Amino acid sequence: MANHHRGDVDLKLASGMLPLRLTLGALAEIETAFGVTGLAALGERMQQGNLGARDMIALLGAAARGAGARLDDDDIARRIGVADMPVCVEALVALFTATFGEGK
Repeated sequence: MANHHRGDVDLKLASGMLPLRLTLGALAEIETAFGVTGLAALGERMQQGNLGARDMIALLGAAARGAGARLDDDDIARRIGVADMPVCVEALVALFTATFGEGK
């Protein structure tokens, strides 16, 4: 279960709950996956709004590992179906908001 005091978010999937957390390691992993350097560049890249399936897998995988899951990106890809995408997007928005706050 997610620790909401740490900014964790629970991703509720048909296959079960997946806690997500943005740690420094998770953010570094996402920067690498997106080919950017620094949080400002990562924010700009994400605000472009043209995230693909591989980007979603990278985001969810890094955040799940940040929360302690022992899943690689292939595990994430197998676990999350297309029908899960709306809740995945909601969870990622909630996660980044909980971590960085609105308007910060």
